[in-house]
Amino acid sequence: MKIDSFCHIMPRKYYDRFFELGETKEAANLRKRVSNIPSMVDLNVRFKQMDEFGEYRQIVNLAAPPVEDLGSPAVSREMARLANETLAEMVADHPDRFAGFFAAAPLDDPEAGIEEYNYAMTQLGALGAQIYTHVHGKPMDLDEFEPFWENAAKSGGIIQVHPARNSSWPDYPTETRSLYEIWWTLGWEYDLSAFQARLVFSGVLERYPDLKLLIHHGGSMIPHFAGRVGPGWDQLGARTPEDQKADIEHYPLSKRPIEYFKMMYADTAMFGAAHALRCSIDFYGADHVLFASDSPFDPEKGPGYIRATIKNMEEIGLSASEKEAIYEGNVSRLLGLKVG
Repeated sequence: MKIDSFCHIMPRKYYDRFFELGETKEAANLRKRVSNIPSMVDLNVRFKQMDEFGEYRQIVNLAAPPVEDLGSPAVSREMARLANETLAEMVADHPDRFAGFFAAAPLDDPEAGIEEYNYAMTQLGALGAQIYTHVHGKPMDLDEFEPFWENAAKSGGIIQVHPARNSSWPDYPTETRSLYEIWWTLGWEYDLSAFQARLVFSGVLERYPDLKLLIHHGGSMIPHFAGRVGPGWDQLGARTPEDQKADIEHYPLSKRPIEYFKMMYADTAMFGAAHALRCSIDFYGADHVLFASDSPFDPEKGPGYIRATIKNMEEIGLSASEKEAIYEGNVSRLLGLKVG
């Protein structure tokens, strides 16, 4: 069995409401993109694509944009509730296709985000939640999000982390926009990596060692720069001028910084880059990697990244036990899943 632990969908009721909402700059481009991917909403198209892969199930989450970008906090609460209830209904209706779902949590109001997360977990059967690397540009290590991390750690669910950036984040300080979709190709990976670092140095994982974070795109930049993350950050402060020492003050850590990064989990969504997948597995260990494709955002609009990821898994020299762990064992162990 292959359980795809990070792929996106829009239930039909949510999709229709999403297109009824007033226009926001954050949502406009995503509306165009998702409307051109039939399997995002048409389950018949999606199931036909999934048939190619035999014993294969998906754990689905809501496709971008974040609910926080759809309007006021009241709107984000409305859309999160609609998303979660329709995702739960879809999973219940198709247990032979979907192994579960990750909830939306409206974190522009952290208290409401916790309430919705708990409702989805306890009443709807969610396996955790998908969040983004920031909320309207606010980093996730701010004090206002501390109760969310505490609650998530106690819940036992997985928190998926997805990047969030657009062209308004420039490549250089002298410019006003990012060019050539650098904001996506490279900027999203910086976002994921900065998110991890901020949680490490703010002590979130020191305080909540049971927190299960699933970092998208193979853990992003961290495995590939392990020397900088390891011996480099062991020398934190060596590069900082005296008048900027406040910038490196951090929560007291009981371990090397790199060890906190390795407490996180990564997925296999590397878009067919076998060498990058091998690097991620080498860094985290096969027991901290979950099979995932990022479907349906591939050029084929559904099966392409699934097929490429499976091919990579089979060609990079993993043992049978490592493949079993990544394909289904790890997520089943972490969440107590029983998928027949």
